Amino acid sequence: MRQLNLPCADLKIKADVSGRAVVYDCWRRKWVALTPEEWVRQHFAWMLVQDKGYMPGRMGNEVSIRLNDTDRRCDTVIYDNEMQPYMIVEYKAPDVVLTQRVFDQIVRYNMVLHARYLTVSNGLVHYCCEIDYKNRTYRFLRDIPVYNP
Repeated sequence: MRQLNLPCADLKIKADVSGRAVVYDCWRRKWVALTPEEWVRQHFAWMLVQDKGYMPGRMGNEVSIRLNDTDRRCDTVIYDNEMQPYMIVEYKAPDVVLTQRVFDQIVRYNMVLHARYLTVSNGLVHYCCEIDYKNRTYRFLRDIPVYNP
């Protein structure tokens, strides 16, 4: 897999019965296919826990939501102390450019979840914005914030 602009993660990787690479996702508590997007997810989630103080028990991967009568899945949702959505993270493979379409996708998810932070990453470039619901504005941050719900 490709080198990312993220710290190394302590991942458990093996081959499944068909010989494909799989990685253990400790948040979902199961082995999942090691796709380029999953490679980014695992490294980013480890960075959040190890470097930013996020709590593993407050992170969910592949969280189902209902949007306009359609089932969708958020890549990662992080919850605050009241178990309300705090941050949504959308991952793309390293070769995917983070375009307006990616931001539109996460904003649609946030129409349901109302998280404080929206983050997108392809493992090389990361963007995070903070939503100010009171003033109906948002601002992009220079870095991913430390966990402080």
